Amino acid sequence: MDIIKEACVGDLQQAIQAEKNGANRIELCARLDVGGTTPSQQLIEDCLKHLSIPIKVMIRPRGGNFIYSATEIETMISDINMCKQLGIPEVVTGLLTQDHQVDMDGMLSLSANVADMPITFHKAIDELSDFESAISQLKKIPQVKFILSSGLKSTAEKGIDNLKKMIKLCGDNITVIAAGKVTDSNIARLHAALNGKEYHGKLIVGNLS
Repeated sequence: MDIIKEACVGDLQQAIQAEKNGANRIELCARLDVGGTTPSQQLIEDCLKHLSIPIKVMIRPRGGNFIYSATEIETMISDINMCKQLGIPEVVTGLLTQDHQVDMDGMLSLSANVADMPITFHKAIDELSDFESAISQLKKIPQVKFILSSGLKSTAEKGIDNLKKMIKLCGDNITVIAAGKVTDSNIARLHAALNGKEYHGKLIVGNLS
């Protein structure tokens, strides 16, 4: 399969094992128990030192919802600037409004600080019923190059129909990364149904513990 396998990891040992197991890229997070938050500078530096595959870093100040205050957005901007200084090539984030829309003002504030680093808009999109409008909005932010989604369902396999729609809507502008219980056991079956370019999961290249 000519695809990108992105492993979601929460520490250095998982990151090292993911690369050994054949991951093409990692998404580095803290607090995977709450869906991932921004990792520490030390962890980022350690992964940069020990890995040869690309690293995406989660920019998320806390668990819970994706509606952030001005203060939290400032923290996210600071974390993005830290990643830039360290040489991280890509970041992962997502902001929503109280009325369940993409927070365009917040996203534009973040994108203004990433320079030419690609942004992945993460699974916050799965909380929106109108993903078509969300994709239309995200296309207006040049730095948004990826959308991470399980097709608004609990797993990528259950969300295949919506993922197919997302891929078609995104066209050549944005790459959809299928996520949600994607493992080394089901990725071939999922890819046969979806024919996507990129896939994401904690177990996408097997157990990392």
